Amino acid sequence: MNTGVIENKTEQPDFEVRLMRIEDYEEVHALWMTIKGFGVRSIDDSKEGVERFLKRNPTTSVVAVMDGKIIGAILCGHDGRRGCLYHVCVHEKYRMHGIGKAMVVFCMQALKAEKINKVSLIAFTKNDVGNAFWKTIGWTKREDLNYYDFTLNEENITNFIS
Repeated sequence: MNTGVIENKTEQPDFEVRLMRIEDYEEVHALWMTIKGFGVRSIDDSKEGVERFLKRNPTTSVVAVMDGKIIGAILCGHDGRRGCLYHVCVHEKYRMHGIGKAMVVFCMQALKAEKINKVSLIAFTKNDVGNAFWKTIGWTKREDLNYYDFTLNEENITNFIS
């Protein structure tokens, strides 16, 4: 288990980063619904969709917990070649204290243990907070490729949180 210790303990207590379980779904989904600009898909992000993802990737998705409450989450998985981070979020009240970075490190260590050598993620261009975070912790924005997408199921609608 990875534990992150916040430098200024008078502001915030310690937090724990642990593997995500399907029993966390309701609390994680509620967290997603508080993140402005966050995109939640009707099928992929349903309880059944997340359960399918966690069964396929049982050792790589995480939550951050403080005082028994989930304050951060990452869906993380791989295809055997490349890892990918999805839905990286920390409750707005708890940002800027190393929680996001601790979760990312946990995921990357889990991927490395599974012999995954490269990790990617997608951040919306309008997600200024997220893009600043990735740059701050050393991720490289790719300028040498285009991202393409093809929808196989039109019923899997993305709703953006406002």
